[in-house]
Amino acid sequence: MLAGALPGASAQSIDWKKVDAALGKTATVSGDVHRYGLPRSDLQVTLDGVAIKPALALGGWVAFAPMHAQAMVMGDLVLLESEITPVMTRLLDSGLDITAIHNHILRASPATFYMHVAGHGDPEKMASAIHAALSAASKTPFDQATTTANAPAALDLDTAKMDEIMHAKGTVNGGVYQFGIPRRDPVTEGGMTVAGAMGGANAIGFQPTGNGKAAITGDFLATGDEVNPLIRTLRAGGIEVTAIHSHMLDEQPRLFFIHFWANDDALKLARGLRAALDKTAARN
Repeated sequence: MLAGALPGASAQSIDWKKVDAALGKTATVSGDVHRYGLPRSDLQVTLDGVAIKPALALGGWVAFAPMHAQAMVMGDLVLLESEITPVMTRLLDSGLDITAIHNHILRASPATFYMHVAGHGDPEKMASAIHAALSAASKTPFDQATTTANAPAALDLDTAKMDEIMHAKGTVNGGVYQFGIPRRDPVTEGGMTVAGAMGGANAIGFQPTGNGKAAITGDFLATGDEVNPLIRTLRAGGIEVTAIHSHMLDEQPRLFFIHFWANDDALKLARGLRAALDKTAARN
């Protein structure tokens, strides 16, 4: 992992404006976590006739949290097949670690893959390394999205009923209704808590497809003994299981990430997803 810089500094002394500048993005701050969205808005991906919105399945990101006077970074980069090796090579050469490469969805055109990265060191240097790798070896956009004061457009979904079914309050992001539901017990990596903003929560997204239907995808966090009860419940609810894999290398407890897909009545799918969550130690 990246070593070095910030000797003797406190976590509070990190100059996050310099990290923003190095990555060419402005962070969303949640507690101590600074998260940067890297959506693949340049890609036109379709799956089973659905045009996938970046917020549903193409939302790459990296997140930094203070750690021992430096910072820990974790992230999930969305890449085309031809981009995987050159991006990986540049990240490794910079001292960052790769912790997983895999699919999240099936049958997508073009096919997309997901590279999980990690590191510990000077956050400005790590941000610069990530920016350089993606800029040189992928077409990941770094332009800042324009912001407006307008409220998010209403979705063609009964979100109040979905909240009731899911026992959680969702949020609208980029035309997708999203839920982030943590596990009851914290997930740790290297002795640090992996917050939801760093990938430590069940992530579920609903993209409206008309007439009360939605395309869904995301991932569940499950311990080994939870995996098969969870996937049996998903299949019983008509939800396809598209991947089972790890995202981290040394997390506690050991977790598997279960990815899924369906396009059906949104409330029916919400019930199926809630039933699957109930097979895990989800917080709510």
